[in-house]
Amino acid sequence: MIEASSSFKVAVRYFIDAITEAARSHEIAIDDIHWFIPHQANIRMFRSVASTLKIPFEKFYLTLSKYGNISSASCAIALDEAVRDGSVRPDELICLPVFGGGLTWGSALIR
Repeated sequence: MIEASSSFKVAVRYFIDAITEAARSHEIAIDDIHWFIPHQANIRMFRSVASTLKIPFEKFYLTLSKYGNISSASCAIALDEAVRDGSVRPDELICLPVFGGGLTWGSALIR
């Protein structure tokens, strides 16, 4: 069993890996990504990810304060909200990094 502080570090590492791999595999710079809309797990995780990758924290669209961590639906709900409220604009590049409790992770880049 992974203890809480270890699972935090593992999640941060794989969020970072998911973002960097998405950028690398599509031959783009992380700076070219307009929004990061992650699985809404923990704000401290995203501050750590942003700091490590030198991404302005304002590029993270978060709904944690509104809905909390609502598991696998959180990324899709946050994306829908970002589009509906006009935060995401046409042709912007969005990274959707996710990490699951079963120690699974991944990401998608969409426009």
